[in-house]
Amino acid sequence: MAEEILSPLSGKIFKLMVAVGDKVEEDDETIILEAMKMETPIFAPCDGTISEIKVKEGDTVSEDDVLAVIS
Repeated sequence: MAEEILSPLSGKIFKLMVAVGDKVEEDDETIILEAMKMETPIFAPCDGTISEIKVKEGDTVSEDDVLAVIS
C-alpha cells in the first residue's frame, strides 16, 4: 500500500533529500521545505521505497499537497 508524503505547510521546496528508488525508514528526512525564511525538514511517515516524487527543487507548494509517494 502506498503512503503519501504531504506538505505540512505552504512554502518552497528547498532541497530533495531522496530520489525515486531510494529506501527510507520511518522518520528519515526526505525533503526540506522553506517557509518564512525557515527550513523545515519533512520526514518519512513509514518505511518503504520512494516510488514517485511529485515536486522539484524550487517548486511552490501548499499545505497538504502530495510531495512524494512511498510504497
